[in-house]
Amino acid sequence: MRSGALVVLILGITALAQDSPKLGSHSETKSVTVPITVDHNRVLIDVDLPLPDGSTKRIHGWVDNGNPDLHLSRRAAALMELAVTCDDHACSAPPPHEITIGGMKISLAAVKKAIIPLPVAAVAVMFPGLSAEINVPSAVLRNYDVLINLPDRELTIAQPGTLQFKGVKTKVIVNRGNGLIQVPSQVENKKYNLALDLGSSISFLSEELFDKLSIAHPYWPHMIGAIGPANLWGTDDEPKWNLMRVDRVQYGPLFLTEVAVVDISKDRMTFFEKRAGVSTAGLLGANALVNYRVGLDYSHSVVYFDIGRLFNFPEFDVIGLILRPEDDGRFTVLGVADYDGKPTASQGQDDVQAGDHLVAVGGIPVLGYTMGQVWSMLGGSPGMERQLTVERGGKQFTVVTKVQHFLGDAPEENQAQKGSGKKD
Repeated sequence: MRSGALVVLILGITALAQDSPKLGSHSETKSVTVPITVDHNRVLIDVDLPLPDGSTKRIHGWVDNGNPDLHLSRRAAALMELAVTCDDHACSAPPPHEITIGGMKISLAAVKKAIIPLPVAAVAVMFPGLSAEINVPSAVLRNYDVLINLPDRELTIAQPGTLQFKGVKTKVIVNRGNGLIQVPSQVENKKYNLALDLGSSISFLSEELFDKLSIAHPYWPHMIGAIGPANLWGTDDEPKWNLMRVDRVQYGPLFLTEVAVVDISKDRMTFFEKRAGVSTAGLLGANALVNYRVGLDYSHSVVYFDIGRLFNFPEFDVIGLILRPEDDGRFTVLGVADYDGKPTASQGQDDVQAGDHLVAVGGIPVLGYTMGQVWSMLGGSPGMERQLTVERGGKQFTVVTKVQHFLGDAPEENQAQKGSGKKD
């Protein structure tokens, strides 16, 4: 990670570019690099919105290359005085013509509408549990050169042909209509397309491929329940999600090992394939690529992977709760994952149950926190104790529980089977 002094320097240069007329107008800016925050494996940046009086308002934006749709919070739409219309299912508005990132104007001409949460949703965020009020979708990113530098916590966006990418490159399939990217891949020596989605905190495989691999390799670490980075939004089905570590995935030029994946239902897979425009067997999210600088050369249908560090992140060394962030800033417990067949958040009669509310971790209230912040609090080294404050029926109680090593190595009795299985 770069030093704090470099980040300060970058911010200072950005501020100078915004304020000094001697450097020319924003439209002349060809490339800009800005710091990023990684929250729950999601890349967040500062975005300046244009306001009707000619000024701007800075908010958090989510770099979402795996989604072509533009989303805005209700507060952001109100600040820009956009004409919001609603039906029973969703709200939308004409998008602004452009936004500004680090002094560079980014056109939104490719976007026809902005999706706005319904009035019952949280006003100042797009989605509960995420601090962003706007996303920068693939439909916008596809018109630029993009470098998502996860190890050094930087984002570079530039006019096409401006960036000099580094690393190994691979030819990919780019949907020219929406910017979604599919990477030619191999799993178990069979060829598949897997999407590149650094906007997703976890990777997914089709239900068909997931089931095929889990049957062929029962010794691969697996579990039920969307914990840690798999706990995306707190949908009702997340406690039933199947998770597994795939031993090896060839992803373009990369050979990735122990990749944590979730299975996608057939209905959702059909939706993803329709948006991709080609056959696909799933997607690789940020959890699989946190050590890389990923360059997106949309104009040439090429992606670059530049290794930035070698480190295995203990992404599933956590307390086994499945959570839902609510519109009011609270966190509801949807379920508790088992570890070796036993609930992982219990103490005698005060077991944590579905429907409880997580109030605090270690005495620190979680109200209004993001999903990433809460999961950082629930993580640690296996065996470490965490005191949870839980609310049920208006009454609070505490539970002392331990961090578990989910999706870890197979039990010792399966090691012989694992060794023989790899030779099949």
